[in-house]
Amino acid sequence: QVQLVESGGGLVQAGGSLRLSCAASGSTFGINDMAWYRQAPGKQRELVARASRSGGTNYADSAKGRFTISRDYAKNTVYLQMNNLKPEDTAVYYCNVRMETSLDYWGQGTQVTVSS
Repeated sequence: QVQLVESGGGLVQAGGSLRLSCAASGSTFGINDMAWYRQAPGKQRELVARASRSGGTNYADSAKGRFTISRDYAKNTVYLQMNNLKPEDTAVYYCNVRMETSLDYWGQGTQVTVSS
């Protein structure tokens, strides 16, 4: 079992920044990808950014140039630095961990609200 604890969400004005953190604990050996997803009201959950164990990253088009995902392998923590936030970034952000076995774990979610 892997437990994920997220932090860093909140209310920010358009153009502002937030940094999300997600710390993994428990059976962390075998973690492959760490990622951030988000879900806005009435919409499906979507991938925001993913960081592979090898260091590769990929981003949703909406996040490119504004968001940066990073990992601290020693701390089993993944971060999402979000700059130039827009009202359409408002959503619940979820941390995701994918194991080598393809098993997924999810965090409880953290609310990000961007006011115009």
